[in-house]
Amino acid sequence: MKMLSRLLKEHQAKQNERKELQERRRREAISAATCLTEALVDHLNVGVAQAYVNQRKLDHEVKTLQVQAGQFSKQTAQWINMVEGFNQALKVKRLSIDVNNTNPPLRCAHTRPVVLCLSPLPFTPKVQNVWIV
Repeated sequence: MKMLSRLLKEHQAKQNERKELQERRRREAISAATCLTEALVDHLNVGVAQAYVNQRKLDHEVKTLQVQAGQFSKQTAQWINMVEGFNQALKVKRLSIDVNNTNPPLRCAHTRPVVLCLSPLPFTPKVQNVWIV
């Protein structure tokens, strides 16, 4: 009986050692898995944080670009209006110069009558005063 009792104690002692070894390995595996998970999450968070910073920079640049595009559009419209006004002034000035150079009597037509001949020359001319306004 002592022999059985000793064998039983040895068996129980070996089982306890195996359980302790298994428990220690399980704790080490859990610790290693936790470290790996934390490292992966930290690495992922760095990437997400960088993407967030980049997105904020892009949003700021988009807003700045929109403001600048609006200003450019307004400035372009002002330039177009100014050029159109300049063109109109040139047309008026050119018309004025053309009228003055081509027919000087038209300049003072509103101050004196213009004689129109209403019949052919071989016949007696009929003259009529006409005011040009």
